Amino acid sequence: MDMNTIEAVVRTGDPGEWRNGDAWLAGGTVLFSYGSFAFGKEPLRRLLDLSATDWPALTVTDSGIEIAATCTVAQLYALPDSDALALVAGRNRGEVVTGATAWPALDLIRPCCDSFVASFKVWNMSTVGGNLCTSLPAGPMISLCAALDGTATILGPGPGRASRTVPVADFVTGDAKNCLAPGELLRSIHLPASALASRAAFRRLSLSNLGRSGALLIGRSDADGTLVLTVTAATKRPVQLRITADRGAGPSAAALAAALEAAIPDALYHDDIHGLPAWRKDMTYRLAEEIRAELAAPEGVAPARVSGDFWPPRRTPGPTTPTLAQSQQEGR
Repeated sequence: MDMNTIEAVVRTGDPGEWRNGDAWLAGGTVLFSYGSFAFGKEPLRRLLDLSATDWPALTVTDSGIEIAATCTVAQLYALPDSDALALVAGRNRGEVVTGATAWPALDLIRPCCDSFVASFKVWNMSTVGGNLCTSLPAGPMISLCAALDGTATILGPGPGRASRTVPVADFVTGDAKNCLAPGELLRSIHLPASALASRAAFRRLSLSNLGRSGALLIGRSDADGTLVLTVTAATKRPVQLRITADRGAGPSAAALAAALEAAIPDALYHDDIHGLPAWRKDMTYRLAEEIRAELAAPEGVAPARVSGDFWPPRRTPGPTTPTLAQSQQEGR
């Protein structure tokens, strides 16, 4: 950590206090490693510390889940076993349904958290909002929130403190790039109940055992049979496809391949030491087809093939001592 240019740390969550030379501070796991020149040639002068906001980390309602930008990975990991997920369904009958039953896509939370491949020390500091704002292709909170049709609420620094909302799928615009203007603050992400109620499937591949994600794909089967596929890590920004069902059946393999070809030009595939673009493209098509086949099968039928790590998820309680699922080497 090299931040010897910092003159003050201000505890605030008010965008109106932002000025040139400031940076928002949440968990700091990335900011502290980037140092004083994290955002260009001009050094940072102040840190605006969001710990003073006391925003509730997670708020569960019938309409979905509100995730504060300051929610830590550990807090999110604990959510599937939380009492906060006791949902009331069939209210006229007084039937009580747990969150895991009402919202099957909650199973995505832990594989996405595991995709950090980070220690509990990082999990207890790193935040959901920080991962989105860092905007790296392999950011697993970007993958989770985009795949579940998350909507980001952004607070502005201008007169009237205007806020705006942006789909998470559009929030990240490129490698380490996003739609935030100077001084804007990511407040929260809302995951709608309609997406949480969908069947979901997850695939992740890395060039090395438990390495940084080279391709991370999440698929949903919505109530009308639409396949919603979100591609991350393989691409510089999230790409989301919605492929409608064909005569009551799920989309065909050919329809999926054609949709991928149309949606992702070769130039959009990411290129770094964690995977060449050609490999990322090949793995995107492979994992997408695995997801399509899994969601096309009757519910409860185990997938024929699962490439990569962390799926199916293992329900292991304890937000500070996560257990990584046994790695499957096929496809590496």
